[in-house]
Amino acid sequence: MSAIDTARLVALAAIWGASFLFNRIAAPVLGPILTAELRTLIAGIALAAFFAVTGFSTDWRRWWRQYLIVGVLTSALPFVLWAYAALTLTAGLMSVLNATSPMWGALLLGERLTVRRTLGLLIGVAGVALVTRPQADFNIAAVAAALCAAFSYGLAGTYMRRKAAEVPSRGMAVGTQLVAGFLLIPLIPLWPPSAALTPLVATSILALGLVCGAIAYLLYFRLIADIGPTGALTVTYLIPVFGVLWGAIFLGETVSASMLAGAGLVLLGTVFVLRK
Repeated sequence: MSAIDTARLVALAAIWGASFLFNRIAAPVLGPILTAELRTLIAGIALAAFFAVTGFSTDWRRWWRQYLIVGVLTSALPFVLWAYAALTLTAGLMSVLNATSPMWGALLLGERLTVRRTLGLLIGVAGVALVTRPQADFNIAAVAAALCAAFSYGLAGTYMRRKAAEVPSRGMAVGTQLVAGFLLIPLIPLWPPSAALTPLVATSILALGLVCGAIAYLLYFRLIADIGPTGALTVTYLIPVFGVLWGAIFLGETVSASMLAGAGLVLLGTVFVLRK
């Protein structure tokens, strides 16, 4: 990677690492569906306004199918799942579980399941088991939701590599967020807010939409265009560092030895799976 791509990767990891922090603040108040809905709709509207000013055309007639599929896999589905997981899991734990995304992506690409890749998968599973074991409020449904969200990212990377390689990265950024935002609107009544909106929650939602959504997806899809989907998914190697850090600093979350060891196993397993 070039220096600028490396800088984008680190910036993206810091931003998406913070998304687990903001989810942890907003989701218990607004509920998973409304949290995901506001996150995507704010990001989509901001990007649409920016591109309208700059004169960029998303070419919906040509790329709507790709926007729809990738929007579901990278935003609508995983954002609801992450917000649900945030009801009980810590920001640090969610960021570690998110690190399984490249492993799923590599396996979904249909590459031969060698002894090394099988070992990597087993190591990754062991890491997930280790990092979730010490959680006092362990919730198997929340962990499953987080892993399904990570799997969805891997599936999206596979689809983009095979079916959406020609889609402009800027169009993918705005198209996926708007699609996800509109798809989630009918689901809002299924999980209404549990408390009144506070300034902290409102700020967290704006950060999720504008920073973790609009800015982050411009960085992410630009990385996909520059270094490919598998390379872009390596951002998840760095996300746990920032996710654990932000959780510890701003939420006072405990960083245990077992969490660090489990995170190390997840990353080691992913390396084994991805290494050619």
